Amino acid sequence: MAEARKNEPKIEADEVLAGIVEWVSIESPSHDGKSVNKVVDHVEGQFRDLGLKLERVPGRDGFGDILECKTTPEMSHGEGKGILVLAHLDTVHPIGMIERDLKIRREGDSIFGPGIYDMKAGGYIAYYALRHLMRMGKKTKLPVTFLFIPEEEVGSPTSRTRIEEAARGHKYALVMEPGRDGDRVVTSRKGVGRFTLTVKGTASHAGVRHQDGRSAIHEMAKQIMRIEGKTDYARGITCNVGLIQGGSGVNVVPAECKIEVDLRVPSQQLAEEMTHWFLNLEPIGQDVTLKVEGEMNRPPYQKDAGISALFEKAQAIYREIGKELLDVPLTGGGSDGNFTAALGIPTLDGLGADGKGAHAAFEQIYYSSLVPRTYLCTRLLETLE
Repeated sequence: MAEARKNEPKIEADEVLAGIVEWVSIESPSHDGKSVNKVVDHVEGQFRDLGLKLERVPGRDGFGDILECKTTPEMSHGEGKGILVLAHLDTVHPIGMIERDLKIRREGDSIFGPGIYDMKAGGYIAYYALRHLMRMGKKTKLPVTFLFIPEEEVGSPTSRTRIEEAARGHKYALVMEPGRDGDRVVTSRKGVGRFTLTVKGTASHAGVRHQDGRSAIHEMAKQIMRIEGKTDYARGITCNVGLIQGGSGVNVVPAECKIEVDLRVPSQQLAEEMTHWFLNLEPIGQDVTLKVEGEMNRPPYQKDAGISALFEKAQAIYREIGKELLDVPLTGGGSDGNFTAALGIPTLDGLGADGKGAHAAFEQIYYSSLVPRTYLCTRLLETLE
């Protein structure tokens, strides 16, 4: 680290961890808006104490509130387009996980808890980074906006417009999703599509008049084989039929069947190609109807020159502490960074704590990653211009 930085207050791992645990202790499943808002209340209070300008947008459709926290002119050297920091406060875990499978605990380098890795640790690290700069008496070179999302885990249906509006007013986007595989961040993500297929046939008695029926499940089975067959690892395309429902009784030829499909693609060209393919599917059997609905709900996030330059700045910062920062070539998971990158905003993702077990009953972060990751975030806020 540079000589001039040796006398500055240190980032304390225990202090960072204590703050993360406070956030994690408030369980916040995406579809439980009241619970999510308890975390929003807590985060809002912390940023209010720092003196940021706050705006809270009431949630809708049962989701929690969107929280926006902006630095004031006194907190930064510059004006105009600045840095957008994105984090989400919802988790996939139901209420009660903290008392059962995901009790907050430390085992060696690992700290467990619901949503601790994806992604409350990253959200808190961003807050701590700004607070750390302020207590060192430093300013950011650019204005900073922190945008906390209440329903990212279900695709940000009520937040996407706000994210995109905010991104257009900023020069960079830093996404505090979890780090990956050691000292790695995310510079590209696949686009995510969701499609629903509904088949309608004709019901009949399965024993007495089987020949009069037209099985919707039989038709859908053929459609599923066709859809799963579009998975092409060489092209980066995956199609997953994740949900299915149909039929009314074991002795009834089923009149209706519905499936929900998850699509992942690495490029906008493939997004358009696969969307067209899905929406133009036709029945395979006779005397049945097929209805297809859906779209891409997260555009592909592709590494371009602006993202490469931002990543190189992050690498230079990491070298200040003697570490080498790498990037994940292409991850299949989506994030709110897909929205900002698709708008051409240089976006660096996966800046949160390293760990493993996202969405699992063993979700955890690594204590050893807290200081390096917090240092990286702090210096990005301090130096980006």
